[in-house]
Amino acid sequence: MASHVRILAVLHIVFGAVGVLIALAILALFGGIAGVVNMSGEPDARLAAPILGLIGGAIFFFLAILSLPGIIAGIGLLRYREWARIMTIVLSALQLVNVPFGTALGVYGLWVLLKSETTTLFSNPPLGSFPAYR
Repeated sequence: MASHVRILAVLHIVFGAVGVLIALAILALFGGIAGVVNMSGEPDARLAAPILGLIGGAIFFFLAILSLPGIIAGIGLLRYREWARIMTIVLSALQLVNVPFGTALGVYGLWVLLKSETTTLFSNPPLGSFPAYR
């Protein structure tokens, strides 16, 4: 089960990082659109450009806030922290509605983390695992 926990941790980190990258791309896209609109010379452009920037910033923060818990939980899983196991169970349950990739990750996460072998693994982490500062 230790290998499944590591795979799940890496998957959560990767999914979270992809979410942050998508958030950054949307921020850049809306910033670029706001710049083009502002340079158009239209009289309403002075009003529209800040609104586009605000929308891009709001979407960025929303996606970043949704992506960061997965990264944090993945790092905690690599260190065999009990709080990370509980956090990942909650995240996995929430991801079940995110079809198709979130559903697959959620089902896999629940399968891995709800087994009794995994609970034992987190109470006695394997030797040589990622630094287990307790």
